[in-house]
Amino acid sequence: MKKICFILLIGVFSAPVFSQQLAVINLIPSNVATPDFLWAQTTYDFGKIAVNKPVTHEFRFTNSGDAPLVITSVQAACGCTVTAYSKEPIAPGSEGYVKATYNAAKLGMFSKAITVNANAAEGMVQLIIRGEVVE
Repeated sequence: MKKICFILLIGVFSAPVFSQQLAVINLIPSNVATPDFLWAQTTYDFGKIAVNKPVTHEFRFTNSGDAPLVITSVQAACGCTVTAYSKEPIAPGSEGYVKATYNAAKLGMFSKAITVNANAAEGMVQLIIRGEVVE
């Protein structure tokens, strides 16, 4: 009987704690303006490319959100890929870009990731370039 009373007592005192946590979650307004990426594509295949001949692809996107989109960083997975991107805030409905230039030094298949960090709803996006390096 003491165990049952103790368990009920714990339940009564812990209920307000859980309800307060839920209340905190519900304090976030659902009508907050957020930017969002709408990519034309997130993967690009160069096909066959020549060794030591740089190739470039520009990934295009639209800010489909309702607040300015700001890219905070773009990072390539290796030093063989150089990136450029829209530095200014992209207004809702406007377009931006992330450009990747790959310079292959080795023959064979490749697949490289470019990580885009922004204030968009998803926060981080990975773009992929791939192809085959031939002589």
